[in-house]
Amino acid sequence: MYRPNAAKRKLRAGEPVYGCWQGIGHSLISELLGLAGYDIVLLDHEHGPASVADAVPCLQALAGTPATGIVRMPWNDPVYAKRILDIGAEGVMVPQVSSKAEAEAAVAACRYPPAGIRGVAYGIARGADFGLAPDYQQTISDNLLILCQIETRQGVEAIPDIAAVDGVDGLFIGPWDLSGSLGKLGRFDDPEVHDTIRRAERAIIDSGKWLGSLPSLGRSPAEMVRDGCRIVIGPAEITLLRDAARADLSAFKEAVGTIKR
Repeated sequence: MYRPNAAKRKLRAGEPVYGCWQGIGHSLISELLGLAGYDIVLLDHEHGPASVADAVPCLQALAGTPATGIVRMPWNDPVYAKRILDIGAEGVMVPQVSSKAEAEAAVAACRYPPAGIRGVAYGIARGADFGLAPDYQQTISDNLLILCQIETRQGVEAIPDIAAVDGVDGLFIGPWDLSGSLGKLGRFDDPEVHDTIRRAERAIIDSGKWLGSLPSLGRSPAEMVRDGCRIVIGPAEITLLRDAARADLSAFKEAVGTIKR
């Protein structure tokens, strides 16, 4: 169901939002995460195995929760953007945006002509309630949440230009890929990696656009907010399940070990 973007409303009101990644394309997981209270459930189509078809029931499930359903695209691809918006994604995260031109292309893929190049099918698209949302064409550009990921050295240098693109709502730092771009994958204690991430954060904040990120540099989600982050996407459903399973098994083995036979 086409509805106001709850996460974007919170951001505009000055509130931070907290989300969870979802890599497994099953609607029950989406519904659980949405009902659990996350502001954003971010369907990960870059690193997860899910498809556009998998996203349909996930977005349908999220429509019954307060959570905003966003899709991270595999790449800056206008065809993929068109398809996920037509099925009702409430926002997009675009990976590896390293220049103003790439940011402009990402926004253009999400907007109808003359402002963009998105193909027009809102008369039959689920995202527009199959043509029953009367104000869809007039409101969708403002309702969408468009996030560009900063994941390269070039992207960091281009932050002012990327942030200046009309339609880019936020810039989301990908600390792992960014560290790899510096030739120091995962070495977050390295001074260059640390300083580059903090410099990118400051540049995004100074631009006036919303700063988004994973928790990085040893900071908790709350500490990320303290440092100016407005969009924090914390755990993935896979890590929540993995860590809970390991903790449960560990507790069981420890308890069994204390039983006298």
